[in-house]
Amino acid sequence: MKISLLSKSESYRLTEVIKKKWPSQFILPKVKTIKVYEIEQGKRILKYENITAIQISENIILPFLGESHLLRYFPCVVVDMGAVKFICNGAKILRPGITKFDSFRKGDIVTVKDQNFSKTLAAGIAIQDSEIASGNPKGYVIDNLHYISAGQFIRSRSKVKCLIPRAIGCD
Repeated sequence: MKISLLSKSESYRLTEVIKKKWPSQFILPKVKTIKVYEIEQGKRILKYENITAIQISENIILPFLGESHLLRYFPCVVVDMGAVKFICNGAKILRPGITKFDSFRKGDIVTVKDQNFSKTLAAGIAIQDSEIASGNPKGYVIDNLHYISAGQFIRSRSKVKCLIPRAIGCD
């Protein structure tokens, strides 16, 4: 894993992406430099103070699932327990598995929670507006881009544990 600090200009560019794509009620503190953990080509963990995010592509930056204080700013859908194992293996979120919708628009970042424990399982990009999706009996609703593993959900239903504790500073 390669670790580096971004330049001020690159940090600024990423904060602009976050400001544009994340909910308006989330206030990003002034960022000078962002610490980057290169996971694989094009995918990185971004760390600044108490904010951890996952950069999936140049213009897609998602909140890290272990950061519950960040996740509360994002709209979510709640899924039934039958959908959990598929979501935790990376499947797109389908309409039949969704039991509750917050309001969101196509292209928004949306989190996914399970029905029984209200634990955040995934984050992704809305494929359609919540208003349209809630009226449809089937179809893809969210492109699943960042998710916990199925084994992790089974081992720890009461608390989502950090997958890379040293890298991002959680236990």
